[in-house]
Amino acid sequence: TTIHSYTNDQQILDLPHKDLRRARAASLSMIPTTTGAAKAVSLVLPALKGKLDGMAIRVPTPNVSLVDLVAETEKETTAEEVNKFLKDAARNELKGILEFEEEPLVSVDFNGTEASSIVDGPSTKVIEGRMVKVLAWYDNEWGYSTRVKDLIKFIVKKGI
Repeated sequence: TTIHSYTNDQQILDLPHKDLRRARAASLSMIPTTTGAAKAVSLVLPALKGKLDGMAIRVPTPNVSLVDLVAETEKETTAEEVNKFLKDAARNELKGILEFEEEPLVSVDFNGTEASSIVDGPSTKVIEGRMVKVLAWYDNEWGYSTRVKDLIKFIVKKGI
């Protein structure tokens, strides 16, 4: 589930829209709706096709969204192990793309963040050893723009 800031696809006032929920005033309501994120992930990571689904809840904030990821692991684990794995990835192979936050911050604190995702470490939960819940913040405008900039640099470097 993505708890997503409202976008320009939503109405500021209750007005006509093909999606009756998105027709409602974005600044006044939490709005359950669809997301293309799960489909996009399975296009990039084909091994996850059919194993991932999602939805969005649009909320009355102008920027910064939150992913609420729930997954079942093959092996038993703990919240501490999950956080260590994510923290190590943020410091190494995913540095600059993934960050790990241990402070109890809120959405406005991540406005203008260049990382694609910032794990909210204190919120990580594990139920019965295999059901993992991770929350991760992202600036839905700036973080995306930063990845586009990275892609342009890559294309230039490769001479494509």
